[in-house]
Formats: sequence, structure tokens, C-alpha cells
Amino acid sequence: MLTEKLEQLKVIFAEMGQALIAYSGGVDSSLVAKIAYDVLGDRALAVTAVSPSLLPEELEDASLQAATIGIPHKIIETHEMENPNYTSNPVNRCYFCKSELHDTLKSLAVEMGYPYVVDGVNADDLHDYRPGIQAAKERGARSPLAEVGITKAEVRQLSQQLGLPWWNKPAQPCLSSRFPYGEEITVAKLQRVGRAEIYLRKLGWQNLRVRSEGDTARIELPPEQIQKFVLNTDLPSVVSRFQEFGFTYVTLDLEGYRSGKLNQVLNQKR
Repeated sequence: MLTEKLEQLKVIFAEMGQALIAYSGGVDSSLVAKIAYDVLGDRALAVTAVSPSLLPEELEDASLQAATIGIPHKIIETHEMENPNYTSNPVNRCYFCKSELHDTLKSLAVEMGYPYVVDGVNADDLHDYRPGIQAAKERGARSPLAEVGITKAEVRQLSQQLGLPWWNKPAQPCLSSRFPYGEEITVAKLQRVGRAEIYLRKLGWQNLRVRSEGDTARIELPPEQIQKFVLNTDLPSVVSRFQEFGFTYVTLDLEGYRSGKLNQVLNQKR
């Protein structure tokens, strides 16, 4: 079944002839980039958008992974932080982010002669609240993984089969997803969240989020790691570093990390 889906993906890219990939360096877009390059060679181009909501380490990873795949890689800038519809952080914030991204990518694709812009949206994404998907569709972007029904688990399985060493890389959505809807997003807030997460990853905690609400940082870890974190981490040092980053209070979420947790507010309202 998965082999058939892989063949369907190859057919899609072969029919495209040329493709520009919205490439974040995450496991989804990296798989798309790998298959596109295998089929199209230098007629495939991976493009990474840089803005304050992207960790510098993520850009470095994206560049290294593109080099490993062999696909040509271009870095551009997007300016969603200049749009108050984005920085005011409404529930459809991602719509304005992806609008900026895909307007920029579409213009680049036209300029460089690429007939298609594709992204890494998978089949599971279609069942979550993802207003950015609508923005991409409105601008003609295609989502080959979703088109053939490939789930997140299958993305990782295929990536492993194809020899991509980052197949189990934790998901890393943009830093703006760390803030509750309605709280204004600023460059300073994004930077302090980013520095806090980098600090914890250097301590060995990879799959995590630092949620930011006002002056409070809330650390989310997988539930099975919470006790280990409390027992094996120098908590006063963590608090001190977070305060250096600009937070006043530092808390630990006892429920643990869960993707899309901030969307539970939307579900409660519904």
C-alpha cells in the first residue's frame, strides 16, 4: 500500500515536469523535496522562507538536509510580521502567514518559470484546524502527500525507507504557535521563546514546547518525561535562564505536550 502511494507521488512529479517546493526542513516537506528531486533532479527547487518565527537552528537544519538530498535550495524572506492581521494573533493567524508565504512563492515561481508550487501538507493535516491550508489552495499550491492520502506516520515510515536520517525529527511549527490566540506577537516575544526552547534542547530535551502567555513560560514535555525532568534538571538554573530571556514566571505543564493544544480553546467554544 505504501509502495503504491510512493509510486503515485512519483507520477505526480513526473507529470509536473518542474516544481518549486515550500520547504521548511520538517519531515513532511523534506520527504516531498526528496521525492521531487529523485524524479525531477535540478528541475525541482526547495525554497525556505525566513522570518522571526523561524528558529535559526531550523534554517541550518533545512540547509543541511537539502544538501544531503542534493536538491537546489533557495532562501527567501517573508514579512508577515508587518501585517497586523497576523501580529494581532487571531484564530486564523496561520491564514495570513501562509498568504504571505504563498504570495511570495507564487511570484518567485512565475519569475523562475516553475509551473507548480507544492507543500508538505499531509492527509492528517486535513483533519486539524489549519487555516493556512486554505490560503495555500487559494494561491494554487498543491499538496502531493495529502493528494495520495499519506499520513504523518506514513511520512516517517517512507522517510526511513528512503534513508533520510531525520525521519523521526520532532515536529517544529513556527514559533507563533506558542502564543494563545489574541495575544499580540512581537519579534521580542518570538526571540525569547526561541532562545528558551534552544536552551532546553541543549540540555537534552528534544520533543518540547515553551508556551508563552504574558510574562509566563509554560514548559510542555511528553507526559512520560515530566518526572525525569523534575528529578534530573537543575530547576533553579532553568528558572534563572528563562528570566534572563525575559520571562517572569516559569511553569511546567502537568498534562504534558500535545500537538495543537492551544486549539482546545476553539473546540471548547464550539
